[in-house]
Amino acid sequence: MHTPGHQLRILREQLGLTMRDVEVASSRIASKHSNDDFSVALSRLSDIETKGIVPSIYRLYSLAVIYRRDMRELLGWYGIDLNEVAGDVGVVDLRKSHRAELMLGASAVRVPVRMDPAFDPKRSANLGRMIEQWGVVPMAYLAQFASRNYTYGYVGTEDFTMYPILLPGSFVQVDEARNKVTSGMWRSEFERPIYFVETRHGHTCCWCSLKGEQLTLHPHPLSPQPVRILRHPQEAEVIGQVVGVAMRLADWYDSEHVPEPKGRAALN
Repeated sequence: MHTPGHQLRILREQLGLTMRDVEVASSRIASKHSNDDFSVALSRLSDIETKGIVPSIYRLYSLAVIYRRDMRELLGWYGIDLNEVAGDVGVVDLRKSHRAELMLGASAVRVPVRMDPAFDPKRSANLGRMIEQWGVVPMAYLAQFASRNYTYGYVGTEDFTMYPILLPGSFVQVDEARNKVTSGMWRSEFERPIYFVETRHGHTCCWCSLKGEQLTLHPHPLSPQPVRILRHPQEAEVIGQVVGVAMRLADWYDSEHVPEPKGRAALN
C-alpha cells in the first residue's frame, strides 16, 4: 500500500513535473498570497515524498493546486475524511445553540439505498431493521431533490427554551423561506411554529410573536427560561422555521443542568 508521500510522488511524475517545477510553482502561489508558508522547497518536498513528513495545510493546498487535485482527496490520503464530520461532531456537546454549518462541508453521505419490501412509511417501525443496504451517495446527486433553502441548527446542552418538547442536544432542520412570524390559533403546542432565532447572545429555538419592532421569544411553559422581548431585527433575527428535528430520548441530559418542571409535578 502506497504511503501518502509516495502517492504524491506518483502524481507528480504522472504530470511530468520535477521537484524543481513544484518548488517554482509553489513560490508563485506564495507570492500571490504574500505568504511564504505556501512555498514547498525542494528539500521539503523530498522529505514529504520519501520520509513520511506531513505537509502543512498551506503546502498541501499548494500541492493540490499544482497537481490539479481536490484537497479533500489529499487530506483523505493522510487519514482525514471530511465526510466523517457528521459522525464525529457528537463527541463534543456545546452548551449554546448555534448553526450547524459544519455539516455542509460533506461531499458524500451514507444513505439507505435499498429498503425492505415490507417497509410501510405509514406505520411506525424500527428503521434500522428496514434498511437492507447503505450506500455512499455524492452530495451533488442529492442537490436535485432540494426545493427549498435549509439550514441546520443544534440545540445546546444548556438551552432549555423549548424543553421538554425539544430536548437539548437536538439537531434541527430550518426552512429559511419561512422566516416570517405568523400568528393564529393552534389546536396544540405541536402545531405552533417553532422558530430558529439569532440574537446578540447566540441562537435559540422558541415560539415567537411580533408586534411592530418588538419580537417576543416565548419559551415552553415548562421551561425555566424567561420570556424575552427584543427589537427586531436589530437585536433578534428569525432565521427560519424548524421543520425537522433529530433528538435523542436517552442519555442527553446532565443532572446538574436539567431543570425542575414547573406548573406540574415531576414524573416518577
